[in-house]
Amino acid sequence: MDKAYVKIPQPYNEPVLSYAPGTPEREEVLKTYREMWNSHVEVPLYIDGEPVYTGDTKPIRPPHDHRHVVGVYHRASQDHVRQAIDAALKARQQWADLPWEQRISIFLKAADLISGPYRAKMNAATMINQSKTIHQAEIDAVAELADFWRFNAEYLRRIYTEQPDSAKGVFNRMEYRPLEGFVYAVTPFNFTSIAGNLPTAPAMAGNVVIWKPSVSQMYSANMIMEVLREAGLPPGVINMVSGNAQKITEVVLAHPDFAGLHYTGSTAVFQYLWKTIGQNIDKYKSYPRIVGETGGKDFVWMHASADPREVATALSRGAFEYQGQKCSAASRAYIPKSKWDEVFAILKEQVESMKMGAPDDFSNFITAVISESSFNKLAGYIEKAKRDPEVEIVLGGGYDKSKGYFIEPTVFLTTDPYYETMVEELFGPILTVYLYDDDQWKESLDLVDNTSPYGLTGAIFAKDRYVIDYATKRLENAAGNFYINDKPTGAIVNQQPFGGARASGTNDKAGSMWNLIRWISPRAIKENFNPPKDYRYPYMGE
Repeated sequence: MDKAYVKIPQPYNEPVLSYAPGTPEREEVLKTYREMWNSHVEVPLYIDGEPVYTGDTKPIRPPHDHRHVVGVYHRASQDHVRQAIDAALKARQQWADLPWEQRISIFLKAADLISGPYRAKMNAATMINQSKTIHQAEIDAVAELADFWRFNAEYLRRIYTEQPDSAKGVFNRMEYRPLEGFVYAVTPFNFTSIAGNLPTAPAMAGNVVIWKPSVSQMYSANMIMEVLREAGLPPGVINMVSGNAQKITEVVLAHPDFAGLHYTGSTAVFQYLWKTIGQNIDKYKSYPRIVGETGGKDFVWMHASADPREVATALSRGAFEYQGQKCSAASRAYIPKSKWDEVFAILKEQVESMKMGAPDDFSNFITAVISESSFNKLAGYIEKAKRDPEVEIVLGGGYDKSKGYFIEPTVFLTTDPYYETMVEELFGPILTVYLYDDDQWKESLDLVDNTSPYGLTGAIFAKDRYVIDYATKRLENAAGNFYINDKPTGAIVNQQPFGGARASGTNDKAGSMWNLIRWISPRAIKENFNPPKDYRYPYMGE
């Protein structure tokens, strides 16, 4: 067979469509939304390339209308998980042996499918199941996921071309193997792109995967599997099992061929998984790779030199887009006292103009939070704030779950920089603001850095370049994604690789080659053209 250095298609960031009135994409996605809303989807497991209907089902209910059922998803037993692992291990060698350009071709085709004929379906499924506006669905389920698949192919090419030097008479090379075993991908509800990237990034590098999507994201998870199967993904490479997380994880982490965890979710669950892996470490054939992104308590800090309108807009979008259900969402802000009245006036005008309702009404900026448990948690914080003397609700504070899980965009103003909503991750549309004395701006940076255990994203606003430089250095460890005069959300693949440290995860940067390299086990090969024929060295001569 002929060999060649393959030049892959040049990756690019998928353009985001506007869905403005009169555009063809607007009409198509609304039509598709209505069709999917009025149909009934049945989401199976996918084991060894085949759908598996277990009969143990749960309904799929849109968060913005929880009385409506759009379908059901099937739940796996522990026997199904074992079958999925067996299927993955059976497929492993043939998949690992497949030339890398053949592997990535599948995912490049998948990127073209979701940005082409599947675009409206991907968006509609995400709008229905996860209550995203069309803009939030478009930048997530289509643009970012296509970006992951296209750029991950390029990152693999870069990794594979990295080779060592060879001395005279020696030929050295580096071989990039997949991990020995299978990878466990655990994905969250809030981003369809994360749900698509976490199982496919290891698979592109030649690994086989057990994928457990969130039960709050089953409609769009099913769309991902449908696209991958159409793109030609071989049986057993990615096996999707859904249902009881604890039962699934118990089987996976007890298996001797468990080789890696690719995770996005809560800090508490990630720490539990890490502890369990540690307790089982003597069972495994190799030390598992652990990659996790676990959330944040992301900040916006303003200096007195900053533009109040820019800050207010960053807070409006950063805190309340997708109801604050982003790991990167702005949830605490530090504002100089001299600027608060102006910032608040603009923020109030913007927030009070936000419409809330179902995502198929394109005039809505706010939709529902993901579940009743999330709603109850957020409502509890609001009710507590109404009683606490050190905090005032200055915007919003209303909530209603009679039809959907709706929480108003809410702003707390606190006199306590360590008030619980300045420290704890809420994952909802609640922003807490603390005012500091203008001349204490350096000290306020200490609060920013030390208040929260997280270190995911953060933003500073200032026009004074000396202040920007000082704050950037002082907050070196406060955020893995750091923004200057911009909101702390909206990272783009290959532009702002995403991830944080501290309690926010392992900072392995999705959207860069640094994530892909974690799913590779290098082998260094040395070939000697002139092997020695005597053990003696020259220094041993008389």
